[in-house]
Amino acid sequence: MRRWYVVATKLRQESKAEAHLKNQGFSAWLPCFRKTRRHARRVDTVMAPLFPGYLFVEMDLDNEAWSAVNGTWGVNRLLTQDGTPLPLPEGFVENLQAKADEKDGAIILVGPTMEPGQKLRILDGPFEDCIGTLQHLPGKDRVAVLLNLFNENVTTTVPRHMVVAV
Repeated sequence: MRRWYVVATKLRQESKAEAHLKNQGFSAWLPCFRKTRRHARRVDTVMAPLFPGYLFVEMDLDNEAWSAVNGTWGVNRLLTQDGTPLPLPEGFVENLQAKADEKDGAIILVGPTMEPGQKLRILDGPFEDCIGTLQHLPGKDRVAVLLNLFNENVTTTVPRHMVVAV
């Protein structure tokens, strides 16, 4: 019976481990999400592991040489208990895969629901720690926030991940 198992990878070698496992004929999956990063005044979006340091491999322990997983480049070890790989709960990986974008396979992370009129705190950027009121959601990844700055009401649009409910 085929089940999903967890593979611990070496530091920042998740993609390499996934590729090498696939080259050996294993069914491996590295769930990723789109991450916005800032560096040197540039902002870009990259794919990042959803579970840094881990990936999943689907195997049938009775018919596959699962010990080969531990000798794969980029792999640290297969998570085991008493020398036997620990299977993930039924449907765990399938539920994650169902949340993946069809274009690039990125897991779509859905944050808490936000309603217009709700108080929000901005977490980063020039308005860091400012409290404002949610005006509307101009896009799936952006929010329009009404701020009171210097006794003037100003509306600004920020990425959704940069605000939290107060």
